Amino acid sequence: MKKVEAIIRPFKLDEVKIALVNAGIVGMTVSEVRGFGRQKGQTERYRGSEYTVEFLQKLKVEIVVEDSQVDLVVEKVIAAARTGEIGDGKIFVSPIDQIVRIRTNETNHEAI
Repeated sequence: MKKVEAIIRPFKLDEVKIALVNAGIVGMTVSEVRGFGRQKGQTERYRGSEYTVEFLQKLKVEIVVEDSQVDLVVEKVIAAARTGEIGDGKIFVSPIDQIVRIRTNETNHEAI
């Protein structure tokens, strides 16, 4: 099992969700996060004054899937989240050692 974490632009969430659901992926966790990468923030103007926003708002989407579904999930997220501009985000894939569903005590594949 693997966990796919995607850092995406907030306005792309619906497109990513629809793409994953249409691909048969069920279950995801979404968190509001702030950060920066190569773009190092951005300059904004408010009432004539310039200021720098160092940490940009992003969303982190976490999906746990079988190993065989990882490439599909990554492909769908890229297709749905890409704008072609700096700041589109990143995808991280990590191994998952164990899953336990609290309500039923099911483990691993049954708990997904």
